[in-house]
Amino acid sequence: MRIPLGPDGIVLKVRDTWPRTSKVYCHRTDAWPPDADVVERVATRICVRRGASIELVLDRGRESRSQFVLTHAKGREAIFWQSARTAKQARPNVRLPTARAAGTAGAEGPGARAATGGLTILVDTHERYAWRFSHQQVTTRKAPLAAGDYAVEADGLVVAAVERKSLEDLTSSLLDGRLRFALSELSGIPRAAVVVEDRYSRIFALTRVRPAVVADAIAECQARHPAVPIVFAETRALAQEWTYRFLAAARHEVGLEAAVEARLAGLMPAGPVPAVVPTTAQVRAWALEHGYAVADRGRLRPEIWAAFEDRAPQTSAG
Repeated sequence: MRIPLGPDGIVLKVRDTWPRTSKVYCHRTDAWPPDADVVERVATRICVRRGASIELVLDRGRESRSQFVLTHAKGREAIFWQSARTAKQARPNVRLPTARAAGTAGAEGPGARAATGGLTILVDTHERYAWRFSHQQVTTRKAPLAAGDYAVEADGLVVAAVERKSLEDLTSSLLDGRLRFALSELSGIPRAAVVVEDRYSRIFALTRVRPAVVADAIAECQARHPAVPIVFAETRALAQEWTYRFLAAARHEVGLEAAVEARLAGLMPAGPVPAVVPTTAQVRAWALEHGYAVADRGRLRPEIWAAFEDRAPQTSAG
């Protein structure tokens, strides 16, 4: 492959003609071989060096945008050719757990799942290429959602929802204002969040829009709607995993709040606060102030107590 960058271009040995399913490893070579057979020749719209990468945009409708990342591995130069799809499909060095989320755990033994009701995730009918949650212990059901793409219910009401975004969708919805309206709708749900299927650092590699504009828009949305976090989950699989555990925990927390409110509603009212009982010293001081003859010590006569109750205003604690 010859990349038209610089006076002589950059010649690389590659193992595929396009990064369709995974990143393509490239090896730098000195010159174009004289006996090479040209497999494909494509006009180039953009070819520019940006930091440690080369942005390449071809003049064709599909498979046009890609990037060459120049890095080092074990002290050697390494070049990887990637597209937006293969970068999104990059697998971090983690293994997703299959254990049930804490919010769905119930009693052990037969019937435990029925006792907790399991976890049914509602998927918006307009969601394209929806997550299936195939490795989690959940059931999915299509339903029209007023806000968010995935949600859970309690007593027939949506109590938690998640809006799913790719980096491209996040950028466009920020710039045209759609995300601000979506955040306002999500704010009306007890628990809600926005999850992005990419890394936050990818914002600063955007080329068609100023990265600072996108970063500022995210910060403004988060400051205006602090109850709806925007979570960058790095990959599609991790975004799905985070959504599953968030929805399970949110439904559990909402259930706990409802149980506490029910217990408080069942308590008997305490009634009025009883009046403060005056001390002998207080009554003695009142009697001396109002001209009653009382001893300095000992009990007060009943008529002194009666006079105090008739004339002194009652005070109560509150």
